[in-house]
Amino acid sequence: MPQPALLALDLVRTLGGRRVLDGISLTASPGHRIGLIGENGVGKSTLLRVLAGTDEPDAGSVTRPADLGFLHQEMPYDACSTIAVVLDEALREAREDLAELDRLGAELALLPEDDPGHQDLLDAYGRRLEQAQDRESWDADRRAALVLDGLGLGAFGHERTLGSLSGGQRGRLALAALLVRRPSALLLDEPTNHLDDGAAAFLEEQIRALPGTVVLASHDRAFLDAVCTDVIDLDPAVDGPVRYGGNYSAYLSYKRAERERWERRYAEEQEELAELRKAVGVTAHRVAPDRGRTDNEKMGYGHRAGRVQNQISRRVRNATRRLEDLERAQVAEPPRPLRFAAGDMAAHREEDSGPLLSLHGIRVPGRLTLGCLEISPTDRL
Repeated sequence: MPQPALLALDLVRTLGGRRVLDGISLTASPGHRIGLIGENGVGKSTLLRVLAGTDEPDAGSVTRPADLGFLHQEMPYDACSTIAVVLDEALREAREDLAELDRLGAELALLPEDDPGHQDLLDAYGRRLEQAQDRESWDADRRAALVLDGLGLGAFGHERTLGSLSGGQRGRLALAALLVRRPSALLLDEPTNHLDDGAAAFLEEQIRALPGTVVLASHDRAFLDAVCTDVIDLDPAVDGPVRYGGNYSAYLSYKRAERERWERRYAEEQEELAELRKAVGVTAHRVAPDRGRTDNEKMGYGHRAGRVQNQISRRVRNATRRLEDLERAQVAEPPRPLRFAAGDMAAHREEDSGPLLSLHGIRVPGRLTLGCLEISPTDRL
């Protein structure tokens, strides 16, 4: 049974007067694991919510499979619910598959092959069998125990209530429930939060083994490197979000190459602009109507003078036109990379009065305004 892809077309979403998603389109096919990257506030979580259907776009459309799974920041259960309740819900579809196969098999055993309804019943059995195979329904109970153990929850009694769990433990339980379900499309928002190294490694293995579609947002570079087949950079760009094939390391290689091409184009254009400005200025001076001719020019100023002047004027016009074209659509100067150099902290003594770090007038439009922040050698932030 071919699994449906997750499709988004021209998504627009405005929050608080700011357009967070601006015409984003996305196709996520089975076997693709797409990482959403970018600074906080660029719309990673918003895009996941819109893809999941928990938030409606202002424009655009989403086509999603019916069994899509979304890792919520808060579990959709009250504090009195138990781990057993969460697991029962995660196992419900697999158990329904097995029960339906038993029912259809029993009916087939009683129905003669020449009965008019036999083929329809056989087709229904085949469809359900494919669905059960895709979900690995026969292995669901063993998978549940494996996932709980891999995420550090194996020792917890199933009678424990969600209210008795920490926030991190509830997050791991929500993740475990999705891995047990094995939906055909999985959306994950910062899935490695609250995971230690062992649990993160287990999650990597589980996600790589999924046959369906995965779209995830994460700042964990090692995790992105380990699981992603594609990366979408949501940081603002002239042409909008860009999709790169490969994992995070491949994305960094692409970005370095893009930066080098940008710097080279900018340098070449600046050199051409300087040459054109010089050429226009010098040549225009030579054909200026109020400029007196030199003695050499007077000697050669016969029948050739008009032709020479026309040639020079044409060169001026061509150079001026080219200069105007370049200045109208100049390559933007690549921003200088931010670099921070910390002083020798070991040299600072507690009695030193000066701060290690001072920030003044920091502002990120729409996201951050910081008047002043100073960090001294003894501060713990």
